[in-house]
Amino acid sequence: MNAIPATMRAVLLRDYEGGPESITVDEAPVPRPGPGQVLVQIAASPVNPSDLAFIKGFYGFKKSLPTIPGFEGSGTVVAAGSGLMPRFLMGKRVACSAAEPNIDGGTWAQYLVTNANRCIPLNKEVSIEEGASLLINPMTAWGLLEQARKGGHRVVVQSAAAGALGRMIVRLAQRLSITTINIVRRTEQEELLRSMGAEHVLNENAPEFDATLKDLCHTLGAGIGFDAIGGEMSGRILRAQPQGSRLLVYGALSLKPSQVDPAFLIFERKRVEGFWLSSWLRTKNMLSQRRIAGRIQKLLSTDLSTAVQARLSLDDFARGLARYKHHMTSGKVLLLP
Repeated sequence: MNAIPATMRAVLLRDYEGGPESITVDEAPVPRPGPGQVLVQIAASPVNPSDLAFIKGFYGFKKSLPTIPGFEGSGTVVAAGSGLMPRFLMGKRVACSAAEPNIDGGTWAQYLVTNANRCIPLNKEVSIEEGASLLINPMTAWGLLEQARKGGHRVVVQSAAAGALGRMIVRLAQRLSITTINIVRRTEQEELLRSMGAEHVLNENAPEFDATLKDLCHTLGAGIGFDAIGGEMSGRILRAQPQGSRLLVYGALSLKPSQVDPAFLIFERKRVEGFWLSSWLRTKNMLSQRRIAGRIQKLLSTDLSTAVQARLSLDDFARGLARYKHHMTSGKVLLLP
C-alpha cells in the first residue's frame, strides 16, 4: 500500500439533476480495501446504457453522493484486504464490477475498491481491453439465453437487437441453434444484423411492424422474449407472442415504465418478469460463476466480442458520454484512466 498514491483522478457525480456541474473530473482519495475486498488499478472501463441511466438517477438504485460512476472495468489487483479470495487475486489482471448498491464508487477512476467475489481473473489470451466489457453484456447474454434453454425455447424475440448486447445474443443464439426474431429502429441496423446472418429482422417503424411481428412469433413459436427498451415496446412484444409466453425485461432504454395490457396476463396466461444480472449471478455458487466466466472468456473475440468506437482519457469523459449516447450501435466508448 505504500506505493499506492493517496489521491487519484476520477469522474465525480455530485447530483442526479443532469446539469453541467453534476458530473466533473477531479481529485479523489484512493480507497482502501477492507475484509473480503481488493483494490483494482483500473486500466479500462466502458460506458454502458446502465451507466447513463445511473448518472441521471433512473437506475434501480442510487449511491450516496458524491460518487464515482462506472459499473464495470478491468485492471490489476494492487492491494488486498483480509480473506482467502482477496489474497488469491493479488497481482492478477481481473474484470471487475461495481454494479451493486453496497459498493461505494465505480470504475470511472484510476482505482476501485470492490468485493473480491465481483472480480474475475482474466485468462492470459484475454486482453485488458476485452476484459473491461466482460461482465455486463456477455454475462447478460449468457443468462438470458440460459433462461430460454431451461424453458425449452428454440425461438426468442428481442428488442434493441442491433445494440452491443443484442448482437451478442444473435451470435450466441446461432451457436446454440436458437432462432432469433430481432427488432431494430433503423434501416442500417437491419442491414447490420442481416450481414451477421440474422434471418428475421423487423424495423419497429415499418407500417406493418406489429402484424408482421405477431405472425412471426406465432408461426415460429417465440414463447420467450427479451426487452431492453420498456415503455410501449414491452406491450407490443407481449401482444405479438403466443399464449402462455414469457417476457423478460432487462433494460429501460426508453426511460419509461413498461406498458402492458392486463388482458394479456389474465386471459392469455402471459408473464412479464424482470431480469437483473446481479440477481441471476446470486443464484449461482462461486464454482458455477467461475465456470461460466471461463466459457465466456473463450468467446470474447468471437460471439461475445465488443466493438469499440473510441478510447478516451478520463478528462474526455463528457465527450465520450455524448458520443456513446448518440452512436450506441457504433460500439463502446472506453475510458482509459
